[in-house]
Amino acid sequence: MSVSTAAADQSVCTPLPVLGRDVTVPLVTGGEVSYAALDYAASAPALQCVWDDVAAYAPYYGSVHRGAGYLSQLSTDLFENARKTVAEFLGCRPADQVIFTRSTTDSLNLLARAIPADCEVFVFETEHHASLLPWQDARVTYLDAPRTPRQAVETLERALAGRDPYGPALVCVTGASNVTGELWPVRELAAAAHAHGARIVLDAAQLAPHHPVDLRDLDVDWIAFSGHKLYAPFGSGVLAGRADWLQAAEPYLAGGGASRRVTRRQDGGVAVEWHETAARHEAGSPNVIGAYAIASACKALTEAGWDTLVAREQHLIAKVREGLAEVPEVRVLSLFGDDAPRVGVLSFVVEGWNSSHFAAALSAEYGIGVRDGLFCAHPLVRTLLGSDPQTQGECGAPEAAPGEKSLNAIRVSFGAGTPDEHVERFVNAVRELVAEGAKWQYRTEDGRCVPAV
Repeated sequence: MSVSTAAADQSVCTPLPVLGRDVTVPLVTGGEVSYAALDYAASAPALQCVWDDVAAYAPYYGSVHRGAGYLSQLSTDLFENARKTVAEFLGCRPADQVIFTRSTTDSLNLLARAIPADCEVFVFETEHHASLLPWQDARVTYLDAPRTPRQAVETLERALAGRDPYGPALVCVTGASNVTGELWPVRELAAAAHAHGARIVLDAAQLAPHHPVDLRDLDVDWIAFSGHKLYAPFGSGVLAGRADWLQAAEPYLAGGGASRRVTRRQDGGVAVEWHETAARHEAGSPNVIGAYAIASACKALTEAGWDTLVAREQHLIAKVREGLAEVPEVRVLSLFGDDAPRVGVLSFVVEGWNSSHFAAALSAEYGIGVRDGLFCAHPLVRTLLGSDPQTQGECGAPEAAPGEKSLNAIRVSFGAGTPDEHVERFVNAVRELVAEGAKWQYRTEDGRCVPAV
């Protein structure tokens, strides 16, 4: 099966067809409106062509690798061809492995289990929790938030210069921030890592849906990303890159599929010979539909043309930034400054507003879905808001009642499926809420700000 899409014919001003584009939602003020999904950084809607490909395959669903029947053979071919498609999408080297996982979080936890026992890990405090937290069992150096791309490279170079030059080391860095959308200097960071004998893994969860990501061009050792941010359904992810640490490590999960040969020992136990391919870390029945959906999304984005996709997104970014700049009460959060290149992710706070209250009003009164909270990047958001990084807070939930001071922000994010009307409605809603206030009363319920009934 192949992806059939007219994406390549899309113009800069035309969004790619996605699921949910015709969904209407009720407003507390009365009536309905088409839903403006502006939370792509959490989960992007599935491309229509991806969903169509999955639906076309569904009747042929079968077990993979171990079935003799036609549907099993078909599913096995489809699963392994999906692996090849992802490898091409990422520009993998011939010896690299592509492992299908559940998500970016799962991918980085897998790699954390595979690093050598004496490995030193270097990670900026600005990372999403998926790339900040998996290294707890290693020797970890957390690096302070840089304020320029150059400072990021210099900070890493200083840290690496002080490490044991003979032991293994790993740098983990994001490609694009899930809070500010700013692009990180991945090539320069990779060069610094390799100059000091370290390896580097790229968290591409927010980069891969917006820009081409080429493992060889960026010169990184591994790339991790999630299907649900790449316009594929939930529950699939990828870890791709060098095979040696992965082959040397114990399987991420023990079970069928990861084992090549299992025998009884004379002492009554079992002896296991594990696969050295990607199957070593894919125990159990794999998510064939998830892998196929990722491959379908990779093909669709490639066919649409990255130049066209990037140009269109920059057009939307300009609309949002120009609109927010006209509202003095709005402060957009940034590490690297207003001129830093970014993807379609922006976070901000509004003077006089609790961010959860503002986000709730956008949803209930305008049918606009954004995110509020700390975005599973607590240290970074606390740094940007100028608060104590040790202050406790619950990810994605307000910490005070509407109208009270609370440590959280609002995030708007968009991508290939976003029509101009959605960002225009968002900007107009921000202006109106700041100028006139909310039209409805709100209260806190189960940690969320919701319309009062």
